[in-house]
Amino acid sequence: MMKKVFAIFFLTVSLVSSCQTSHSSKYQIILPGPVQDLDWQFETTPAWSDEFNYNGLPDPAKWDYDIGGHGWGNNELQYYTNRIDNAVVSDGRLQIVAKKETFEGKEFTSARLVSRNKGDFLYGRIEVSAKLPSGRGTWPAIWMLPTDWEYGGWPKSGEIDIMEHVGYNPDVVHISTHTEAYYWVLGNNKTATMTVPTARTDFHTYRIDWTPFAVRGFIDGVHIFTHINEGTGYQSWPFDKRFHLLLNIAVGGNWGGQQGVDPAIFPATMEIDWVRYYRMIPKS
Repeated sequence: MMKKVFAIFFLTVSLVSSCQTSHSSKYQIILPGPVQDLDWQFETTPAWSDEFNYNGLPDPAKWDYDIGGHGWGNNELQYYTNRIDNAVVSDGRLQIVAKKETFEGKEFTSARLVSRNKGDFLYGRIEVSAKLPSGRGTWPAIWMLPTDWEYGGWPKSGEIDIMEHVGYNPDVVHISTHTEAYYWVLGNNKTATMTVPTARTDFHTYRIDWTPFAVRGFIDGVHIFTHINEGTGYQSWPFDKRFHLLLNIAVGGNWGGQQGVDPAIFPATMEIDWVRYYRMIPKS
């Protein structure tokens, strides 16, 4: 007897609930074609957050540090430390401080906080309330990198930039993603900008909504960015693995230093009022 075979296109999403750091949570995505937008929603209570309602160093249960001064792939000028001089919590806010000082052979210091292995996320809403530093040569960012690099080194495993800013273009804020198929070296990375004249004087909320269908970016609730999952594989969509948060100020570098560094602006500070992660509510 002959049998007819029918192609069935489907998307399977499975979620195992776990604690807020979600080390055991895994979504398995089977992608035979473009993914449908199922209008996923998000929980209203944060599953992971830092309100910075304490004093001293950032909470070691939530934050670690990237340390060093090797340029970080961008010819950056700072040495990242884990000192309270460069990252301190007081008055309900985290301050990341870039300083002009000689340290470990570099002329600048700063901090790069990471939630790696302390806050790792796969899909959800991430919001950060921040006030950005001023001055030519600063390059602050609120962003995400893969925790496990399962598709290979950068950019194969992806990058999500929730907020990026360069001091020589002070009123413009960027939201971007980078993948093997779409990244800045190729000149085709997915990106959007918004003019925020008070980014350096007031707190603004920078947010992404991350689902199996898309990464969407918002500033103060205004939707400005979308990267849709084309269903063509990890080269264009590596965002089906867990990622962690990074908060930092770089000094100079390939982008931040394009118009030089003004030594008179230091110390330069990025203030973070709060960081919040909300789980995506799965749908079958």
